[in-house]
Amino acid sequence: MTEATNTEDTGNKPELIIHRLFIKDLSFEAPHSPKIFNAEWKPEVDVHLDSTSQHLESDLYDVTLRITNTAKLKDETVFIAEVKQAGIFLVHGFEKEQQEELLGSFCPNVLFPYAREVISNMIHRGGFPPLYLAPVNFDAIYQQRKQYSSAAND
Repeated sequence: MTEATNTEDTGNKPELIIHRLFIKDLSFEAPHSPKIFNAEWKPEVDVHLDSTSQHLESDLYDVTLRITNTAKLKDETVFIAEVKQAGIFLVHGFEKEQQEELLGSFCPNVLFPYAREVISNMIHRGGFPPLYLAPVNFDAIYQQRKQYSSAAND
């Protein structure tokens, strides 16, 4: 007589859990205020996005999304607004490739709405019209980064 075995191994069941969301760094500069408020408001805005992940311990990872916005009128910088929005994520039971995709695409996608709100509020509180960032396709960014990385290794 044999014992029945449990076919569901709960120890390897894939899990993704958000442990904490937080701001690592926040910066706003308006080097030419208040005189810049008299200028006609037609700035050129440059938005730079970057995400990184770092293994903390066991199955915990720190994922940081950095968004830097620079607005210029002609050659003068109107403002620079930067946020590093971060989260601690438990990533357990995924294959390596799936885990890399979660950390490089899914987690930044979770962080983006928080960072977008902080950026918009910060710019508005600086006396400027709020900047509403368009949605970002982090899946495409991840795939491009992956292709670039594999091409560089070839």
